Amino acid sequence: MRQKKHMKAIIIHGSYGSPDENWFPWLKEELEKRGWDVFAPKFPTPKNQSLESWLKAFESYKQYLGPNTILVGHSLGPAFILRILETSKSRVHSCYFVSGWIGKLGLPEFDTVNKTFVEMKFDWKKIKENCGKFTVFASDDDPYVPREKTSELAGKLGADFFLIKGAGHFNSKAGYSKFPFLLEKIISAPLDSLIF
Repeated sequence: MRQKKHMKAIIIHGSYGSPDENWFPWLKEELEKRGWDVFAPKFPTPKNQSLESWLKAFESYKQYLGPNTILVGHSLGPAFILRILETSKSRVHSCYFVSGWIGKLGLPEFDTVNKTFVEMKFDWKKIKENCGKFTVFASDDDPYVPREKTSELAGKLGADFFLIKGAGHFNSKAGYSKFPFLLEKIISAPLDSLIF
């Protein structure tokens, strides 16, 4: 397979999460082996978690947004990425959303810290203008995010949608310290056809 040169990836973790858990370090290493520049920011959570504090933490990474950049988000990560796309002046190559959703989950522990990210209206037109392609992954037994919520998100984005059996919340607890299917989708995506 032809090497994708100068590609960048930014991996966004979720609430109560960190860039050092689940399949994030593995994905970072796998893409770096293929010559990618990969960034995995650490965001304040759950203490001081808000859209404002996360945008501030992301400020130094905005310079990497562009047509050769993909964004990967887990759990709350996709909603945060949507907020980035709403206001970005740069269009990105593609986005990969794992267990993403919008709106309330009906879980107070999460709804409280996620409120500023997911409860306001989204500018779907602007979001879709700022990304070449969306791919969304859901599990049939996610204990936090119903697959219907992830399916709804995929529908609003016109995304490719993959429902995976028994993946839980795609975290280490569910056995996801690696995510080969996600890697396959990323590295098999046509590069040239999505460059603007």
